Amino acid sequence: MTPSRPRIVVHPLAPSGGRRVHVDAEILGVAYDAADSLEFLRRAGLDPDEVRLNDPMIEWRGGGPDVWS
Repeated sequence: MTPSRPRIVVHPLAPSGGRRVHVDAEILGVAYDAADSLEFLRRAGLDPDEVRLNDPMIEWRGGGPDVWS
């Protein structure tokens, strides 16, 4: 059996700045740049050297990995 891949969602930029990051149903925090996003993925057990921010497993809402302001 192949382990399922987590569902990763990066939400639109909040008016106060930053984007919420969810893995499955868990809120990992607010990312203020791409490095923050990679750190949250690392904490979720993913290898940041192997996961790319443009990976289709990441659902970007309100803009892709280059939208931070």
